[in-house]
Amino acid sequence: MTQTHPRSDQTYDLAIIGAGPVGTTLAILAAQRGFSVALVDARDPDVAPRPDTRTFAIVRGSWRLLGAAGVTDALCGSTEPLNGLEAVDGGTHWFGAPGVLFGNEDLPDDPDGQPLGQMVPAAALQAALDGTCADMDQIHWIRGKLFRDMETGNAGAILTLSDETQISARLVAACDGMKSAVRESVGITTEGHDYNQSVFAANVKLDRPHEGIARQLFTPEGPFATLPMPDNRANLAWYMKRGAAEAIAAMPVEDINAELNARFADFAGPMEIDGPYSAYPLVMQLATRMVGPRTALVGDAAHRINPLAGQGLNLGFKDVGALIDVMCDARDVGLDPGSDVSLERYEKWRRFDATAAAMFMDGIDKAFTNDSAVLKPLRGLALSLAQKITPLRQALARQASADQAHLPSLMR
Repeated sequence: MTQTHPRSDQTYDLAIIGAGPVGTTLAILAAQRGFSVALVDARDPDVAPRPDTRTFAIVRGSWRLLGAAGVTDALCGSTEPLNGLEAVDGGTHWFGAPGVLFGNEDLPDDPDGQPLGQMVPAAALQAALDGTCADMDQIHWIRGKLFRDMETGNAGAILTLSDETQISARLVAACDGMKSAVRESVGITTEGHDYNQSVFAANVKLDRPHEGIARQLFTPEGPFATLPMPDNRANLAWYMKRGAAEAIAAMPVEDINAELNARFADFAGPMEIDGPYSAYPLVMQLATRMVGPRTALVGDAAHRINPLAGQGLNLGFKDVGALIDVMCDARDVGLDPGSDVSLERYEKWRRFDATAAAMFMDGIDKAFTNDSAVLKPLRGLALSLAQKITPLRQALARQASADQAHLPSLMR
C-alpha cells in the first residue's frame, strides 16, 4: 500500500531508508513475517525512472531469497540462466592462456533445478519488487522523501524526513547506498581506497552463442567481462585506467564497436553495442562497523566492493537474510529487534564475510591486473589447478553461487 505520510501514533518494528533492490526485498520479507515496516523511498513517484542498463548476476542462494519474497514469478521472461563462470588469464603465455571454467555440474543438485544463478536486468528486478511492495498493506511506503536526521534512545529511534515528518521505529535499516546519510548520522566511518580505474559498461549483441556462461578475461590493464542476457546479448564490463573508460564512453558508437572488436573479438566473438552505455569509477569502501544505536547497515551502506565477480548485490542479499533471521530469533525469545544484543549478532554474522569478500576481490584485482613475470606463472598454475582438481573447482562454485550451509535460512 502506498502511503504518503506514516501514522504518527505508530512505532514501527522496522524503518528502512532506501528502496533499491536490497531495501525493498528487506521490506517484503519483514512484512511477510509480521513485522510492521515503514519504507522511505527517495524516488519521486511522479518522475519516470532513469534508464538502468545494469544486469545483476543473482546467484542461487540469492534467487532462493527472492523466491521467498515472491518476486521470481514476475521475472519470468526477463532472465537468462547463468550456467557457468569462466576466467582466463590474458597476455602472453608460452602454452596458451590458462583458465578455469566451473558450472552447474560442479554444484549440488537443486530441488527446483536451479542453475548457478540467473542474470536479471536491474530495471526488471526493481519493477518486480516495487509491484510486490505496492500490494502489501503491512508496508507503509513513504515516497519522494529523504532521510534528514535521527535520534536514538532506549525505546527506539525517531527519524526526521525532508518534509519534517517524523517516524518512530525500534530498528532502522540503512539501505541508502555507499553515501549513506543514515550511516553518517550515527557516526560510523568508512575505510577503503580508490582503484584509479573506471568501468565502461554497456549491453551488446553477440555473434557467438554465449551458452549462459559469464566470461572474464584478465588483461594487464584490467578485466573484460561479458555476462549472458536473453536473445544472445550480453552485459559487458571493461575495466581500464581512470579517464580511459570515460573517453571511450564519449566516442561515437561506431568507434566503440570498432575498438571492442579489435581488442576482444577473439575472446568473445564479434559484438555490437545495443542501447545506452556509460562509465563509472571503481572504489572499495567498507564501514568500520555494520551497526550503530538502533541501526543496521545493509548492502552498499556497509560495503562497496570490486564488482569483479558480481558479488556486490549478492552480499547485500546475504545482509537481508541475516537481518531477517536475527529479527525473527529476537522476537521468538521476547527481545527487541533493535536491541544491542540483536545488533551485535547481526554484525558478528555479516562483517567478517563482507570484509573477506572485499579483500578477496581486491587481491584478485591486484594479482591479475598486471603483466608481472613473477606473478604470471603463479596465476597460470593457480587457474590450471582449479580447473583440474574437482573438489577445488566445486568449492569455488559453491562459494560463487552462495550455496552453503552457513548462509541465512532463506538462502539455503
